[in-house]
Amino acid sequence: MKSLSDIIKTKEFNPDKRNSYEFQAYGNMLAEELGDQKHRALYIKLAKTEPRNLLEMARVYVKSSENALTRGRLFMWKLTELKKELKQRSK
Repeated sequence: MKSLSDIIKTKEFNPDKRNSYEFQAYGNMLAEELGDQKHRALYIKLAKTEPRNLLEMARVYVKSSENALTRGRLFMWKLTELKKELKQRSK
């Protein structure tokens, strides 16, 4: 059995110090994929507050788009459109 000090020294549990929670890791991953590190905090907030399926659908849409000049802007537009569509369906 490993001692506690050995486990802490190896630090196998979380190599990225920026991520204490899962939504932070997802927000950071979104910022990296979209090439928008400047707005990393925005993506973390979205990952915390917005439904994950909407974020995933917007992310897949941006990844499939080849002509996107600013992927972050396209992501935000698509997320807004998906939220409008969801709101109309619920009426």
